[in-house]
Amino acid sequence: MIELFDTHTHFEGTREETDAAVARAAASGVTRIMAVGGSESLNAGTEGFVYRAIGWDRDQAGRELPELDYTGVAAVGEIGLDYHYSPETRTAQMELFARQLELARRLDLPVVIHTRDADDDTLGLLREIPSKGIIHCFTGNPGFCRALLDLGFHISISGIVTFRAADNVRESALVVPDDRILVETDSPFLAPVPMRGNANEPAFVVHTAKFLAELRGTTFEEFAALTTRNAIALLGEGCR
Repeated sequence: MIELFDTHTHFEGTREETDAAVARAAASGVTRIMAVGGSESLNAGTEGFVYRAIGWDRDQAGRELPELDYTGVAAVGEIGLDYHYSPETRTAQMELFARQLELARRLDLPVVIHTRDADDDTLGLLREIPSKGIIHCFTGNPGFCRALLDLGFHISISGIVTFRAADNVRESALVVPDDRILVETDSPFLAPVPMRGNANEPAFVVHTAKFLAELRGTTFEEFAALTTRNAIALLGEGCR
């Protein structure tokens, strides 16, 4: 029996829409999903999930933010840096990211990190504030990937790996050892081939996992098992 773990999805729809997406995922062999926050609405969309991450993403930098209740939460996230869209908030992003890394360390929780066009600052803060967790939707080059692996992080690959122009992601996916690779959708974004043009959903992680299994020279069954095993080892069997 195939059991996949979508380690990163966002739910912003109605409860009925979310329940329907979860049911489709289960029918496809996706037995575990981590619902991930980052903003007020995304944090709210994690309610009711066994695996949930809440936090404040780079778009919240510089704002007055309420304290969050991390009871029963599997991870702090998503958090991190993005200079592709918001380079002007670099300083505020770094302050918010550092504050949440410290929080996760105090709570002994993994972090879920977004990083884009911010390699040096991401590595600098992670070396300054030792952490554990996931670099989600990895889009960097193999050198950046190796540096993050050296810091102990898991690397999560999204449907971007199936895109024609994503040679760097495919090269990086081959660098990650078996015990540190994860798979995700980042839904509703980044639907993989052959689902491009649709809103992404957890069921579609099957396509990404099949692609990665072939890329890495293993079977779909073996890849599903090892990525699920990796996620459980990092995030636990369920609610803390």
